[in-house]
Amino acid sequence: MMQINVAQLLKSEVGVTRQHTVDDVITVEGGTYPVKGEVTLTNIGKKILVQGKLIAKADLNCGRCLRPYQSNLPLKVEAEFYPSVDVVTGFKLAEPEDDEAFKIDAQHTLDLSEAIRQYILLALPMKPLCREDCAGICPTCGKDLNQGKCECPPAVIDSRWAELLKLKKNIRVTEKGARGKKGSK
Repeated sequence: MMQINVAQLLKSEVGVTRQHTVDDVITVEGGTYPVKGEVTLTNIGKKILVQGKLIAKADLNCGRCLRPYQSNLPLKVEAEFYPSVDVVTGFKLAEPEDDEAFKIDAQHTLDLSEAIRQYILLALPMKPLCREDCAGICPTCGKDLNQGKCECPPAVIDSRWAELLKLKKNIRVTEKGARGKKGSK
């Protein structure tokens, strides 16, 4: 559940904490992300500090081979929530200076949804990979190179790069020879 009533926590002394289990689904840019974990809510004087470790399951598409895969996104959440109404008097409180600050509503309900949504956006990889050594797809025929080589002819190399290619081959041969000598000792 993403909504937590914090009226009693706001009435308590500074430093008092409460544990809360998170097990819900968040929608981010059209995708749904099941989120699980634990958060600790702490009264830090006139606001609530939320800290916790969560895991969001993400359905992604690999940036190389375009295949769908599932990934666990670790979320280390830390956010402050400001009450909008004084829990004792019921009077409206001044708005926080930061316009983007997370607020606790007039019924003293703290909603984690927006904070977690933002942490998911930050945790999403810029270039998702199904695995580190993904070979991708052939730019000519589109075959998934993780399933084997394609039948396309090798790319034509610009003759202006020929000397650099020779140097690259020489470096590889030298590296292989150095590895072979280390293993024979």
